[in-house]
Amino acid sequence: MSKLSRSIELRPAILLVVSGIVGSGVFKKVAPMAAELGSPLLVLACWIAAGVVSLTGALTYAEMAGMFPQSGGEYAYFKKVYGRLFAFLYGWGAFTVMRTATIAALAHIFGQSLISLTSLQGDSVELAVKCVATGLITFLSLLNYRGVTFAEGLSRGLIYLTFTAVAVIAFLGFTAKTGSIDHLTQSIPVSATAAHGSLLGSLVVASLGAFWGYDGWNQIAYIGEEVKNPQRNLPIALGVGTAIVVLIYVLLNIVYVYVLPIGQLAGLASSPGKIAAVEVVREAAGWAGALFISILILVTTSNSTNASILMPARVFYAMARDGLFFKAAAVIHPRFKTPSVAILLQSLWAVILVWSGSFDQLTDMLVFASFIFYGATAFGVLLLRYKQPDLHRPYRVIGYPVVPAFFCGCCALLVIMTLINQPREALTGLGLISTGLPFYWFWKSKPPVIESDRVDAVDTI
Repeated sequence: MSKLSRSIELRPAILLVVSGIVGSGVFKKVAPMAAELGSPLLVLACWIAAGVVSLTGALTYAEMAGMFPQSGGEYAYFKKVYGRLFAFLYGWGAFTVMRTATIAALAHIFGQSLISLTSLQGDSVELAVKCVATGLITFLSLLNYRGVTFAEGLSRGLIYLTFTAVAVIAFLGFTAKTGSIDHLTQSIPVSATAAHGSLLGSLVVASLGAFWGYDGWNQIAYIGEEVKNPQRNLPIALGVGTAIVVLIYVLLNIVYVYVLPIGQLAGLASSPGKIAAVEVVREAAGWAGALFISILILVTTSNSTNASILMPARVFYAMARDGLFFKAAAVIHPRFKTPSVAILLQSLWAVILVWSGSFDQLTDMLVFASFIFYGATAFGVLLLRYKQPDLHRPYRVIGYPVVPAFFCGCCALLVIMTLINQPREALTGLGLISTGLPFYWFWKSKPPVIESDRVDAVDTI
């Protein structure tokens, strides 16, 4: 029986956390956030607040990751704390929408960014974008099929490029002739809407854009069985990696509001074809700067897509190993030591979502579901401390019980606000997760998968 290989050390693990987070959100979301809030200081406050919440979440998750360093992340935690049904529903939601739709969306954005650099126009643009997205998912899935070390090496190289590019953007922005510290204190009036006319409602809605930018900080826990010394390295990677991203995101958003007045940033929200970061750098450094950041978005989006393919596939592998998913997904490739079939199933469904064109809607419906599961993990930390205080904990969350309770409360607030402001999307999202129930009862009725019954993948690639 082949097993997953522990080959990822601390520094690569930290970089994988960063790779799993930094995508397209930080380059695009400042425009709709500016339109929603009308204040650069409030925009920065949302990015800082979302970063603090994400960091408290990472520190809270670290305690679970240290106790249960198995493949699957939350799936492994929920199985221990809440039982197999809740764990399965998380994994099913991750497969049907939460993770595969993220892969599809990131690949689609990559395709849009690449095609925008060409002269292609008209009806053929969307077809070309979908073809590029399909090619990217297929290519990166094959890389991950052939080994976690190689895929991790690709992410490491791309994230170093990203670090360099962020430094260049900061230099160009702070030396721009149009930049002014006064831009940080200028505000514009915003019109109240029936859905979120209050300041709190607007802050929550704007923060959702920031949370999308930070999404992915928890994915390193999915590959717990492939990290060396996971009880030590997983908690450090979660905390340090998330903190690095918070610093990058706050720095970039300071650059945005320093270079362009809040009114211009807000105006970009009504221009779907324009990306805020590109326009900011265009203002600071002309067409060459715009081309530079367009290429950077290609790099970060492909890197985030790679990380989103590499890590979530381990959830489906863990489910199949427990007999709660398609049995073939429990296969470990005898040569590459990867969950090869799980990776292929994940890529196939992500490609289907690309061509269906529905991934954006599905992602919107289930954004709040992610916070249900995030909150459930934080509550699980509190619950286990109460029920099993003597359980071995290689890492104990800093600031307990304030940090996990704060994160749990933030998750509850976001879920409640989504139910109030977008009840149809929220209830539809819950309905999509519940479609897994018939599959659960079917797989549960089958005999469990026995180690000796599993067949390794044929070495064909």
